[in-house]
Amino acid sequence: MNRTIFPLSLKITLATALLILNTLGSAFAQCTKTIQDSQDQHIFTGDEIQYLEDTAGNFTLADILSPEMNARFRNNPANTPQNYNLKSAYWFRIKIQHNPGSDKNWILEFFDQTIDDITAYLPDGKGGYEMRQMGDQLPFRNREYSHKNFELNIPNDAAFVGTYYFRVKSHQTADAIIVLRSVSRFIKYALDEYFIFGIFYGMVLVFSFYNLMMYLAIRQVQYLYYVLYNLCVGLFEMCIDGVAYQYLWPEAPEWNQYAYGVALYGVSIFALQFTRTLLYTRRKAPVLDRIIVWIMALRTVFFVVCLFFNTDWFSYKFVELVPLLVAFYTGIYIYRKGYRPARFFVLGYTFLSIGFLHKLLLMLHVEGLNFGVITYYSLSICFVLEMIFLSFAIGDKVRILKTKKDKAQKQIIHQMRLNEKLKDSLNVRLEAEVKERTKEVLEKSAIIQAQIQELTDVNALLQQQKEEILQMNQLLEKDNEVLHTSVVKVTQARVMSAEVDFEEFSKIYPDNESCFKFLALMKWNAGANNDHYECRKCGHDHYFHGHSPHSRRCAKCDYDESVISHTIFQNTRIPINKAFYMVFLLYTTKGKISSHKLSEILSIRQGTCWAYASRIKKVMQDRRKEIAASRTGEGWSLLVLDHSLEPV
Repeated sequence: MNRTIFPLSLKITLATALLILNTLGSAFAQCTKTIQDSQDQHIFTGDEIQYLEDTAGNFTLADILSPEMNARFRNNPANTPQNYNLKSAYWFRIKIQHNPGSDKNWILEFFDQTIDDITAYLPDGKGGYEMRQMGDQLPFRNREYSHKNFELNIPNDAAFVGTYYFRVKSHQTADAIIVLRSVSRFIKYALDEYFIFGIFYGMVLVFSFYNLMMYLAIRQVQYLYYVLYNLCVGLFEMCIDGVAYQYLWPEAPEWNQYAYGVALYGVSIFALQFTRTLLYTRRKAPVLDRIIVWIMALRTVFFVVCLFFNTDWFSYKFVELVPLLVAFYTGIYIYRKGYRPARFFVLGYTFLSIGFLHKLLLMLHVEGLNFGVITYYSLSICFVLEMIFLSFAIGDKVRILKTKKDKAQKQIIHQMRLNEKLKDSLNVRLEAEVKERTKEVLEKSAIIQAQIQELTDVNALLQQQKEEILQMNQLLEKDNEVLHTSVVKVTQARVMSAEVDFEEFSKIYPDNESCFKFLALMKWNAGANNDHYECRKCGHDHYFHGHSPHSRRCAKCDYDESVISHTIFQNTRIPINKAFYMVFLLYTTKGKISSHKLSEILSIRQGTCWAYASRIKKVMQDRRKEIAASRTGEGWSLLVLDHSLEPV
């Protein structure tokens, strides 16, 4: 009885095993794509494309065709296979049912333009294979089609099931997106794609040219950083799209290995510099400004290491998330502090962050995020939106600056009117005083005349009265001189301690001669009885007149010291009377007047005003105790002598 059951049980077990193996074989079998005129293109995904990892990178086609190796091919877990291990070579295979009845010509196309080396083995239908070489490490002229992607013509003159093998090796992560297309479909798709590229890169150039013109017009460095940022974005997109290889360096394939890394470095650096200048981080967020500077320094170190030690590290594009997130957070922080142009900045970086996040999730093979063409161009679309909103941010900043400038001009006009009224009132008061003094003089003259008439009869007293009259005239002349001196001193005192306009200031120091006399008086008490001179080199106290006006040349060592040396006006390139007025304005406003306002008042370039004002402010800071303890009338003259300078 046992002998009868055992063979039956064995047969049932074997039948079950064969059924399971047959089921598993059907489950892991590779699908075959049939060429049909009704379907112009087909992307191989899922179980239609299988892969084999060659860790040593030394498998040949003969090895791959062996039964052992054929059994090692596996279906890809994701729709789009990749070279997950950059040190390995990957073999991919697809099966196509050829249809000689088709009226169309057919090609196979690789979407990813960044693959270094693709070796394709095309079946001839007779058991043999034809090898073709592609990749961005070969000159562009070697391609069958002058197109940014890699295309292969496939024969379709016989009915057979052909297995196509592709060996892929690349220094960065590459997508093995293989598409079967009719030539007519390829031509339409290529024309549409290049039209979109023209729109995108045209927008990049238009934005760049417009902002370059703005930089040349108003010389604000933020426009220059924005131009460089846009150009780097355009170069990066051209590297990723393969357009740069086609049009910029078709005979230099070695650029494909690191050009995108150089472009990404420029994107990060110029984006952070643009963030600093647009949002005024140095003033509004000094801590964030220091963090941005450190990130730029670290990004530069990483770039140098990649460029000179291992260009494969350029493929770690996720490092660009750090500068992106820092710039994004900075925009949010500055906007929350009330700076309105930052709202467009935040909007632009919101779209850019969405684009980067979408690409990152696709790299991590998150399902449900592939939306076809929109997915492929998502980052480019986000770049365009970001450029638009950043342009809005710059325009908003310019509008705010214009509003502030108009407000400042109105304040200046109002102040000038007040100064004019003050000058008119002062003139009226001075005229009244002159009339009153003239009246007094006339009254005194009448008295004198009466006395002369009375004394004509008294000859003995005539000489005495005459001497008295002469003395009185001398006194009146002295009074007039004192009055004139008082008016000059009052005006000078106003210049020393009050705010006057440049026209009134110029009446006291109208030319270089008056300015040089003032400096000579301060340095050497020139023109006074206690004129003091001491040579800065040898200490000698005798001198001759030097080569320049009001200069002193030592009688012993011939050291010629100009009147402006060892003063705050030394080495200045602006007119001396305007330099006087700038010192005066900075003193009266306690250094709070801006370089833009100085430029408007003095008609001097803003950069020159900023540089000279910075020097004056430093002297004010160094002498703040001396200025605080100064007497009335000394005023801004305390800033003139610069004791820190050594003899030239």
